Amino acid sequence: MGDDWLSKLHWAAEFESAQDLAPLIRQATNIDEMDEDRTALWRAVHASRPDNVAALLAVGADPLRPMMYGWSPARLSLATAYPLPTDEVLTPEELAAVEERDRLVAALGGMPEDDGYSLACVAGVDAESALRLLEAESVEVSEDELEDWWEDPFEGDAEGTIGVTTVPGGCVLVQPWGFDASMPGVLRRLTAGSVGYGMYANPKSGNQGSIHRDGDTVEWDLHPGGGVAEEETGEDVLRAHLYLGEAAAFCCAYAGLRLADDRAFTSPDLWLRLPEREYWNA
Repeated sequence: MGDDWLSKLHWAAEFESAQDLAPLIRQATNIDEMDEDRTALWRAVHASRPDNVAALLAVGADPLRPMMYGWSPARLSLATAYPLPTDEVLTPEELAAVEERDRLVAALGGMPEDDGYSLACVAGVDAESALRLLEAESVEVSEDELEDWWEDPFEGDAEGTIGVTTVPGGCVLVQPWGFDASMPGVLRRLTAGSVGYGMYANPKSGNQGSIHRDGDTVEWDLHPGGGVAEEETGEDVLRAHLYLGEAAAFCCAYAGLRLADDRAFTSPDLWLRLPEREYWNA
């Protein structure tokens, strides 16, 4: 039947209706054939599509088949609103991660709302320490300036001006109109002895993420909020599943930040202006 059918089956299981999925199911000789280390049933569970899950189970899809670093479809379903019958259980740590996802997503309330922003979530560093580590200047930013910079992100001092807020567990840097908060040079300076996750919500190509640890960039070209990648660990699989479609919350969770509200994105503790350097984005 070929890879083309398999790709279509998996795509339909995750993104389309049970009606669209049905003809692809009828073509199947092995409904549990895997693509990128998971089955179509796993994808339907991951996307919280109970009708697709039921359709796949009805033709014999195996909910207990081991995959994705211990996350069978049935075990993954325990982290959704549609659990399947299984003797598998979530650990106390995994249950706590699910509860924290619910709390954090509710606290952020969908902020930030638009693309074009950047953020850096850094563990163990507060706003004042970020100001010092970046050798930046604390500046006053008026409402008029903010409005102008939203309209023209290259106007005046918009470039290099970033909001920073102390939150439980560390700090969040955000630039609502550009990519400066996520520049590698910024995160490397902030993560000596710590860890941080940077992201630019690129309006053209989607969310672009990077991980920084102990002053080094350790992973890049990531897609926070975009689902699970086949090379991830068991902990990463759960986090990516929980924060599907919640990119900013994913970044906060990765760095262990427990934001109580959305003020880091709406009214930062302070605004800082980066000194002019050529290597911030290197």
